[in-house]
Amino acid sequence: MLPLSEQSGARGRPFENFPLETAPLAREMPREISWVGKMTVKKTICAAISAAIFCVAATSVTADALMASRLGAILGQEREALSVVPDSRMSMLTSLPPAQERGVATQAGIIYDREFLAAKPPVSGGENWQCLSEALYFEARGESVRGMFAVGEVIMNRVDSDAYPDTLCSVINQGTGRRYACQFTYTCDGKPENIGEPRSWERVGKVARILIDGAPRVLTGGATHYHTKAVNPSWARRFPRTAEIGFHYFYRQPVRTASN
Repeated sequence: MLPLSEQSGARGRPFENFPLETAPLAREMPREISWVGKMTVKKTICAAISAAIFCVAATSVTADALMASRLGAILGQEREALSVVPDSRMSMLTSLPPAQERGVATQAGIIYDREFLAAKPPVSGGENWQCLSEALYFEARGESVRGMFAVGEVIMNRVDSDAYPDTLCSVINQGTGRRYACQFTYTCDGKPENIGEPRSWERVGKVARILIDGAPRVLTGGATHYHTKAVNPSWARRFPRTAEIGFHYFYRQPVRTASN
């Protein structure tokens, strides 16, 4: 008997010789099975991913709930412990120690912090007080109390110097109206001098009053100039620096002699 591949007739022809539309069912079966298999695999993968996501979400929720429970227990224990502490002891623990114990610089009864200023009654004054208050407001209101006093010292030192006018208003407004000649930027920056922060105004007013009333000037080493750390003026290379306080560097104008 001839091999199947060599037999004649429809039954003896190899499968590859059949027309596509009359190919035996055996050629179509793998396609059907392959499609079903792919769908089954896809469903299996989707089910596995969904289960994994659910497990992660469930684990996260469980961990968050456990953490919240433990934190609540700890806070409850702390509240219970604090409830038996006497009020006097709690007040001592939560209050700031005196300025001297905190290392806050003091001088002749002056404490350079906001608590010291807050304890002072509101103040007012004449023209020179107004000028100094305005200068401190526009030049140093964002500084610490120590920084405000330092800027005020510079202005007061200029009043005492023969190189400058002899009143606060004259020193502060010196050069105003002349290009590049003003001594304090806010007097010639073209912006209106509006006081929009009442609390800051109250603080600088108290600093001005204390300085005018004769507070010792011990912060800046006799400085007559200052500038913010954001700029580097040419004169700063020639003047000796005397202090660094807050956002400012302070300098003393060199003394002119016959030899220089």
